[in-house]
Amino acid sequence: MFSKIPLKAFVFWALSGVAFFIIFTILTDDSRPVETIKFSEFRESVEKGAIKSAEIKGLTINGAFTEEHVKESKSDKEKFTTVGPVEEDLQELMLSKNVEITFISQEANEVFEILRTAGPILLLIILIVVIMRQFQGGGGKAMNFGKSRAKLLNENTNKVTFADVAGIDEAKHELEEIIDFLKSPKKFTRLGGRIPKGVLLMGPPGTGKTLLARSVAGEADVPFFSISGSDFVEMFVGVGASRVRDLFEQAKTQAPCIIFIDEIDAVGRHRGSGMGGGHDEREQTLNQLLVEMDGFESNEGVILIAATNRADVLDPALLRPGRFDRRVVVSAPDVRGREQILKIHTRRTPMAKDVDLQIIARGTPGFSGADLENLVNEAALYAARQDKDRVESSDFDQAKDKVMMGSERKSARVGEKERAITAFHEAGHALVAMLQEGTDPVHKVTIIPRGRALGVTQQLPAEDAHIQSKEFALKYLAIMMGGRAAEMLVYNHITTGASSDIARATDLARSMVCDYGMSDKLGPVSYSSKSVNPFPGFGGGSQASTYSESIAQTIDSEIQRIITEQYDIAESILRERRDLLDLMADALLEFEVLDSKELALLVEFENLDSIRKHREILKIKEEESKLERKPKSDFSSAAKDPTLTDLKPSHEF
Repeated sequence: MFSKIPLKAFVFWALSGVAFFIIFTILTDDSRPVETIKFSEFRESVEKGAIKSAEIKGLTINGAFTEEHVKESKSDKEKFTTVGPVEEDLQELMLSKNVEITFISQEANEVFEILRTAGPILLLIILIVVIMRQFQGGGGKAMNFGKSRAKLLNENTNKVTFADVAGIDEAKHELEEIIDFLKSPKKFTRLGGRIPKGVLLMGPPGTGKTLLARSVAGEADVPFFSISGSDFVEMFVGVGASRVRDLFEQAKTQAPCIIFIDEIDAVGRHRGSGMGGGHDEREQTLNQLLVEMDGFESNEGVILIAATNRADVLDPALLRPGRFDRRVVVSAPDVRGREQILKIHTRRTPMAKDVDLQIIARGTPGFSGADLENLVNEAALYAARQDKDRVESSDFDQAKDKVMMGSERKSARVGEKERAITAFHEAGHALVAMLQEGTDPVHKVTIIPRGRALGVTQQLPAEDAHIQSKEFALKYLAIMMGGRAAEMLVYNHITTGASSDIARATDLARSMVCDYGMSDKLGPVSYSSKSVNPFPGFGGGSQASTYSESIAQTIDSEIQRIITEQYDIAESILRERRDLLDLMADALLEFEVLDSKELALLVEFENLDSIRKHREILKIKEEESKLERKPKSDFSSAAKDPTLTDLKPSHEF
């Protein structure tokens, strides 16, 4: 029963009891004046009948005078105390004089006096101890500020293994080799090799750095210490360095072992960038970490794995060989890696037959592992809201639209005029993209408000691309200018709806001129004014330009020229196909959402009937899929899918 009582509650009630005891003792203490008399005077007073009561505690006698005696003596002292033996004759005398006699055990009195005297001191000591424990963050022995907060994991406390990691095969191979080092070091040291001391996992957020470390903890047969970089830093100078020392001391006793520090940039930033100089707490922690990794004392069998998405801010001394010998880049997965990741995240999700993970992987370029996990979760939630037993392909489409374009703002009220302008704007984007060769296919166009936009035109690349040509960048600029060009062509005025397009186009054009050397006038020279040093104000981290004013004017004119030329190209494309622009805008006003197949039908047949019949086919197929598990009826055998054979293309796309 008592074991279920929390420690904090027990301490609270114990302190409350002690405090109540002390307060009760103080309140019940009769502090009226006491007169010390001789034993002979006490005997005479008994004979005179001046004693009312007496408490006998060994040789000590405490008592009270009668009221008559107090009045006659005109004294303010109603009590007395004396010391002397109380023989039988004296006891008989007091009984004859009606004196109330009380005998008190001397041992009980001593215990009471000790508690009464030492109670406040004990209470003060207990309060100080509790306050000290609170300063330490709760739990822990006294003065353990410098103790490491690393958690020691074993194979039973972590169920993540390499089988749960996909899409980052190279990084996984590096860590598999690290585990092999620890299991059989002689295999690698027999030829004079040295086991790596540190592995730095670098990559964007969500790519699986921490998941890799967790899989190492699940696979390794050695102790695994896990800690965050922020756990080292405290308000007291020297605490972080002490914790680093304690962490490595614990690791040495468990060697061979692995230490994992997540978000190491919290403690490993470039020294000298702080306001405290060399006495900064974070810098002292980093200095101790550098010494422990590669100092006078060797840490054989202790391998440090760290993860960060800000490798550019780490101190160079931390990155040199001998400390972090290996740097593993954990990048976003390719299409094959995305498919493998989707297979892992859908293992516990019941899937319909129409779900093709390969198609989903191709339609999610640039997605990280965390993004794909979120995609699967959103699809499952959407299917659950529809009371479905399995997640269907349409659920993944809805989830992908929500993740990539934002949630639908169904409550947003858009006027008919704004709706029409939005339809022409998005039709301009889509049409310029479709009528140019070598651009990314248009995946979907919608005029339903999503996120902060009134409409969205979404393009998905046919395959993952790591570099882009100048021609592709120029065509992409024309696509971004297509919305504004369509507004100007139809309404002969411009709106604020193209602000995002203009900002993105300007950034791309500036990068083409200053970073990529794609300007014929300026040539292959970098005019980027970005600071290499991530710490402004430290060692040349200024954002000042590195070129003359005349070059700056040339850069501005080149950016303006590139954007204006692509705007003219977009306008000429839309002017030539004005009929198709009007038709696509009408389709968006009627259907609100057009996918890639419907856009292709619209361009090929140039009428809305093709889209209507396509949607009828999809509706019939959806009804048939619902009747799959039921016996075939006359309806299923009589219904025939409408075809598009009666439609003749009027334009070759």
